[in-house]
Amino acid sequence: MRILLADDHDMVRDTISAYLSSEGGADITATTDLPRAMKELEDNGPFDLVLLDYNMPGMNGLDGLKSALKSNGGRGVAILSGSAPTHTAQEALDAGAVGFLPKTMGAQSLLNAVRFMSAGEIYVPVELMRQEAAAPAHPLLGQLSPREVEVLQGLCRGQSNKEIARDLNLQEVTIKLHVRTLCRKLDAKNRTQAAMTAKETGLF
Repeated sequence: MRILLADDHDMVRDTISAYLSSEGGADITATTDLPRAMKELEDNGPFDLVLLDYNMPGMNGLDGLKSALKSNGGRGVAILSGSAPTHTAQEALDAGAVGFLPKTMGAQSLLNAVRFMSAGEIYVPVELMRQEAAAPAHPLLGQLSPREVEVLQGLCRGQSNKEIARDLNLQEVTIKLHVRTLCRKLDAKNRTQAAMTAKETGLF
């Protein structure tokens, strides 16, 4: 079981690497950010499983996941997270991740999940699914159309109108109209303030 682990927290990375190696017999390659992970994939991939820290340098939300998926030869890529909101798990799975692993999970559970995903299965902790099911809809979502929510996600990632238009396969002028509507609905003076409102209220 060859695993690539990318996490910028030394203790987390070293602890997971040591446990998966000693208890799971895994061959671990560990690195600290997405650019180094991509270099490992280029030089030594594909791996049976790639584990990416959601908040490490270079990830840019789920963009890093998508890049790793393209480079791992069709094999699994999963997200590790200590603080991402529960809806991020579903977004990661929708983007092609084979799992979403909270860093709070126990060592044996982590090993079981890694074996499960390496075998080609999708893993999401039961408690995370329960949280998602119990979580009420965010009040801002009632004000915004699904497309406006997608545009707002782009703003929160710091993307330009051109980048958002490319990702959503829309015209740049259409994105400008959506941004204008978002600012009005969120009572924001500009795109930066709209993104800040979304983040401060916990929407993203």
